[in-house]
Amino acid sequence: MLILCAVLLGFALDLLFGDPAWLPHPVVVMGRYIAWFERAVRPRFPQTRRGELWGGALLAVSLPVLTLALTLSACRLARRVHPWAELALQTLWCAQALASRGLAAESRRVHAALKSGDLSAARAAVARIVGRDVERLDAEGVAKAAVETVAENFTDGVAAPLLCMTVFGAPLALTCKAINTMDSMVGYRSERYLYFGRAAARLDDAANWLPSRVAALFWIAAAGLTGHAAASALRVWQRDARRHASPNAGQTESACAGALGVQLGGAAWYFGRRYEKATLGDASRPCEPEDILRANRMMYCAGALLLFACAAARLLALRWMG
Repeated sequence: MLILCAVLLGFALDLLFGDPAWLPHPVVVMGRYIAWFERAVRPRFPQTRRGELWGGALLAVSLPVLTLALTLSACRLARRVHPWAELALQTLWCAQALASRGLAAESRRVHAALKSGDLSAARAAVARIVGRDVERLDAEGVAKAAVETVAENFTDGVAAPLLCMTVFGAPLALTCKAINTMDSMVGYRSERYLYFGRAAARLDDAANWLPSRVAALFWIAAAGLTGHAAASALRVWQRDARRHASPNAGQTESACAGALGVQLGGAAWYFGRRYEKATLGDASRPCEPEDILRANRMMYCAGALLLFACAAARLLALRWMG
């Protein structure tokens, strides 16, 4: 029951407060570990394809294992102090593993800049939440990038950690966060990370395979509940989800494109190089700034639906186990 309470309270805290800048965040520690590993450990491996692969594999194993071990130990220590201490710690970490409010807040900054007509500010705002080059994006491109990010990161920032914390509490949710952080920092197909980041990228693909598909189904349900085209979301998801280069990103992106009646994806620039990406959805109309807010509403609704389903499943499991 403690885990279920921590999940519910953590979800509420994330919705209310997000990630206050003054509060130390586990992802910052994870990022520092990755930076240290690159600086101190990576050079010890041969600068060859094989050496880079082995170095990246060590990073991909060590960070999740350390995260799980340290957070489990902290929870056990808190439990020895008092059950309420463990509940408080797990609640805090559950809230920090989720990113609903932060994702919505960042994307709303993009919307506000677009509505004011300040394309430079909109590019700067969207650059905070996307990995692509933004200098060449026009207003529609900025809006599309923000919508894609909201949809894609619903898996990484909401669905995956929510599923993990429901099963095993905050330690597994933060381990999931560690895998996602590695992928976001080194999981690129750039010259620097082509081999070193491969293990992290593959691990992220495997960890999010099931959550991304669960996320898509709840996104489709949320589309209907928020006044969007659930039938179109389902149709486009079934048709286009596998067209994305990532085995997971196309799941919620295609569902979002179908729900909004826009086309997402297409060519994008990364590290100064143009990459041809598959398109998702039908170009019934141009993507517009208001689509960012529509995507946020679907994201919030899908998260609430998933929370209800997870809580119900956890209660049924506890009752079945006696």
